[in-house]
Amino acid sequence: MPTPARFLTSLPLLFWLAAASLAAQSSARKIAAVRVFGNAGQTGLYIADSDGGGERPLLAAPATDYDPAWAPDGSWIVFTSEREGSADLYRVKPDGSDLTRLTDDAAYEDQAAFSPDSKQIVFVTTRNGGRAVLWTMDLATRRAKALTSGSGGDFRPSWSPDGQWIAFSSVRGNAFPFSHGRWERLQLADIYVIRPDGSGLKKVTHTGNFCGSPKWMSDNRHVAAYCMTAQQTLANRWYPSEGGSDTRLVSIDVTSGAVSDLAAGPGVKFNPSPLAGGETGYIRKDAGGPGAGIYYASGRRGPRGDIRSASWSPDGRRVVFHRRLSVAAAPIRKAFSANPHYELSLTATILPSFNAAGDRFVATARPGPTHLGAALVMTAAAGGHSEVIHEEKNRNVLGPQWSPRGDRIIFSIGEFPAFFDGFQKTFLKTADRVEGGAQIAIVNADGSGFEELTRGDSNSAFPSFSPDGRRFVYRAFEKNGYGLRIMNLETKAVTALTREYDNFPAWSPRGDLILFSRLVEGAYEIFTIRPDGSALKRLTYTHGNDAHQAWSPDGEYIVFASSRMGFKDEVVYTDAPQPYGELFVMRFDGTQVEQITDNQWEEGAPAWQPEMGAAAMRR
Repeated sequence: MPTPARFLTSLPLLFWLAAASLAAQSSARKIAAVRVFGNAGQTGLYIADSDGGGERPLLAAPATDYDPAWAPDGSWIVFTSEREGSADLYRVKPDGSDLTRLTDDAAYEDQAAFSPDSKQIVFVTTRNGGRAVLWTMDLATRRAKALTSGSGGDFRPSWSPDGQWIAFSSVRGNAFPFSHGRWERLQLADIYVIRPDGSGLKKVTHTGNFCGSPKWMSDNRHVAAYCMTAQQTLANRWYPSEGGSDTRLVSIDVTSGAVSDLAAGPGVKFNPSPLAGGETGYIRKDAGGPGAGIYYASGRRGPRGDIRSASWSPDGRRVVFHRRLSVAAAPIRKAFSANPHYELSLTATILPSFNAAGDRFVATARPGPTHLGAALVMTAAAGGHSEVIHEEKNRNVLGPQWSPRGDRIIFSIGEFPAFFDGFQKTFLKTADRVEGGAQIAIVNADGSGFEELTRGDSNSAFPSFSPDGRRFVYRAFEKNGYGLRIMNLETKAVTALTREYDNFPAWSPRGDLILFSRLVEGAYEIFTIRPDGSALKRLTYTHGNDAHQAWSPDGEYIVFASSRMGFKDEVVYTDAPQPYGELFVMRFDGTQVEQITDNQWEEGAPAWQPEMGAAAMRR
């Protein structure tokens, strides 16, 4: 044990080591990613007459607000808001006054519905383990308790008029298959009922496809719902929905399970709501133009536009709803992190990559209406100033990465219809992944010196430098096979590292490992391998989609996107290709997994953001 004098003389060194440790931790705990939809201000609440007259914003101070529900006694409207960070439940009077927060939890909470006496709500939450289940709350005491449990995936609850049952949709017990020729997962859901005390759980439908958003009819025996095929759940989650993917509005007998069609026009119809006087209201999502908005079974029109969720006053004369809004996204902005140990930012561009100083990032701009022309963009992390580094009208840039010295940027360039052309491109055989070919290219940080490094008809993409800058690894989708390749920049010699369906390679800053995702056992899982091809190691075993992985600056941690928490909502409401992408962090060996995001939006393509000046400090 040191003497007091020796202890005092060692204090400066201890403080320096502590500061260095904190700086290292800080530089490893800032993450930037991309959100497809659900960014700040992209949804808002409105109230109007049932025919659309007198429309106005519900709230004087709007935020990212959605999924309103009108109380049966007409006194309150409950809705979801992200105004304080996480998705929480709020209530407000129909005139916009007396705004009150009902829940305050880092978990996702949404899709509330009232009991018939307006004294309780049932809602979706992830506070019990991260998966979407149902809880109830007494509004007087604010006491909440679990209603459903298990593997999760319970959505859009509805309380019967007599208060005896709660109906909801759920993916529990259903498969989680890939879409035809794609990597996105389909959503197979059925209708269930359960008593408010948690007893009597019963599966009502057994379609093998999708039925959702059950709303009780006045007889307490039937629910209105909308149904579609499993494959349509891919087409109808996109904005706008693809043509030819019309859904059905149906009446379901919860006792017998018998299904009959309800009168309705064409289109992607959802959110069916039985109203006073025998009327049924619903939303049409299709086209996103003049045909979109609220409709009624009688043929009347309601409010128009990109409406996503609606609830009517008890007399059916007014309607509250949330619509999709167009906002200009900041180049980079702070976002809520469900994990206090990590800071999260969202970028307007795709697949961000930061330089070692943390003051700039490069990314891919979103393409134009022809799905071509996605450019390489440089953005200042502090001020958000952006400039185009490289752009071509007939090709897209994808997956840029910095050289270790920060003087050059390597990226892939091609059409990449799988990423930029909605769901039009399918992959049924190996050669389909070539997609017309793509090359690895490099430019100086100022955009000069453009050079294509690869040749041939392979789809070469997602390059990543070795720490010494002499080699890079990339994925190659070829006519007769797949795999990771390593090129020597000086000699241009290429060696095959793997020969499986591997993607998103990333060379560790330590140089000892290459990180990548692999399609194995019908799922995308994360692996590492040494640059010489030895020591292959599987890190994840979720049997879902784990991908978009990236190293921390010190090579100690990995951030990635995952589907392991499942869906949080019915996909038609979300306007995201994969409305279940959450961000996670784990150590380089797959241990110490931590969740960063918890919402129903799709986050992906994460990158570590070093603290500005951290590289200089280390030097």
